[in-house]
Amino acid sequence: MKYLKRSDPLVCTKKLLFVRYCCLPRYLVPSTLTASPKHWCRVPELEPWAQDYGMLVKNLSIPLGASNNSVEYESCQMYNRNYSDIVRYMEYRTPIELQQDKVWQIGNPGHGQIQACQHGWYYDRNMYTSTVVTEWNLVCDQSYLVTLALVLFGVGGLIGNYMFGYLQDMWGRRPSFYVYLIIEIVACAASAFAWNYYSWLGMRFVVGLTVPAILASPYVLAIELVGPDRRVFCTIVSNIAYSCGLVLLAGIVYLIRDWRFLTLTVSLPLLLLFSCYFVLPESPRWLIAVGKTQEAARILKTIARVNGHNIPPDFVKIMQQKLQQTDAAMRGESESSYGILDLFRTPNMRRKTLIITLIWFANTSVYVGLSYYAPALGGDEIWNFFLAGVVELPTYFILGPGLSYFGRRWILCISMLVGGVACVLTLLYDEQPEVMLLLYCVGKMGISSAFVVLPLLASELYPTVVRGLGMSFSSVVAMIGPIVIPIINHMGQHMLVLPLIIMGTLLIIGGLASLFLPETRGKNLPQTIEEGEAVPLSFFNCVCCCCCTKTPRSPDLNNSALVAKYKRQREREQIGRGRRQPITVCSICKNEIKET
Repeated sequence: MKYLKRSDPLVCTKKLLFVRYCCLPRYLVPSTLTASPKHWCRVPELEPWAQDYGMLVKNLSIPLGASNNSVEYESCQMYNRNYSDIVRYMEYRTPIELQQDKVWQIGNPGHGQIQACQHGWYYDRNMYTSTVVTEWNLVCDQSYLVTLALVLFGVGGLIGNYMFGYLQDMWGRRPSFYVYLIIEIVACAASAFAWNYYSWLGMRFVVGLTVPAILASPYVLAIELVGPDRRVFCTIVSNIAYSCGLVLLAGIVYLIRDWRFLTLTVSLPLLLLFSCYFVLPESPRWLIAVGKTQEAARILKTIARVNGHNIPPDFVKIMQQKLQQTDAAMRGESESSYGILDLFRTPNMRRKTLIITLIWFANTSVYVGLSYYAPALGGDEIWNFFLAGVVELPTYFILGPGLSYFGRRWILCISMLVGGVACVLTLLYDEQPEVMLLLYCVGKMGISSAFVVLPLLASELYPTVVRGLGMSFSSVVAMIGPIVIPIINHMGQHMLVLPLIIMGTLLIIGGLASLFLPETRGKNLPQTIEEGEAVPLSFFNCVCCCCCTKTPRSPDLNNSALVAKYKRQREREQIGRGRRQPITVCSICKNEIKET
């Protein structure tokens, strides 16, 4: 316990430090680096008059248009007029005459013809002095390039998520993290010196490759350093650190409004993490699994010494033998027989896999989508960014006791339904910014809670022999969400609430789907596919199990090898109990009925 108490702050501090940059791709890309401030067509002839007669210049050159239930100056269109004639007319008028005259009628033979911007744009720089958008004019017919950057960033995350699983098992948790950290620092710093959009885009893709590793490595290390009873606590603490990083990042954005300096500010401090290299331990479990017993023994002795205990001299050898036996059994029964297709061969397992993957996709899509959406709420974008981090914190303090008393399934369901309903309700209040912001915060709280609960529930539902495979499959499929969600947000440029409605619908569907999953609180984890198959989906649990007709258990398996394994497993269990009796199940829900 003492070692745990000493280790957790280290892990949390490390998490908090690197989150300063991990938030950059998830939050700063849409809200700062690619923030699109208000803009209007630039008219060179009228520039000398813009400072003193800004409104008059807009009336002369920019038409009005309806946008999101309001009338505003068009961002991508201008009047087709002879502005030289207008300037000559204005030179002979006093300020009062200019305000009173209908000067905008001068030099307009086309009677208000409208054309696209011809000479670039003016940008409102009250919020940001410089962004990627303002530097390379990624507006109007070039605005899709901002969405392309977010999509490629998501593609990088999808590829990186797939690659990292192999690297951390090959090199170890700590070395693979620092390799990815070096790549991220170099790519992020290089993007601050990008000479054009495409060079910046390439660096963003490389940064996207590193995000899964940067987020997952400290969490995996923490989970493998603590006992099973502390994993929920460790998960919540890690997410608290993440949210604190968002709040800290909002302060940095408030102080630094130039995208190049901001990029350097949040990337170069990550070099300080290399000072933790000799303090942060490697996972003892991984070291024993790959045969590095001496190094594992040194770490375990340190843990025991800090906790005030002594470990037996042959402790590592015993653990190695147990792991070898477990790995051999798993290899003999899992790797040679099971693959991704085995997640779909049996009916129950297939349904669980599809439901978990659907919920994971919804959670990932909405969490990233709401993060990208914050600037679209209007008002002070930095304040919105700050609230997006602050509102997550209360949910984590409630989750701990909630998971213990109410279980995983109901917490997941309620979180997603509350968040989804809040997002959909924005359709009724799209003209009330304060209510929109409140509903956004409620939606953010709901998805933040669900984002913590789902991995825990999924890891307890997938059988041991396919747990890693199932978790990887669901998380990789879910990474399609960050690729698609920027396109949905882009579609909402002319209908502000459209992305929220889509994301809310996703959450509601996922929340209802979670009710089909069985509760895992206080239950033994399934070890084999057969054991996982024997746990029915919750909506198929019926109250008539106590009085319905008992029928022999007949697993509907399409693979003969799995059928044989299932029978042998059940026979071994019955022999172990000292009796052989028919297994009976509910004829409706297929749940095993035990004699009382």
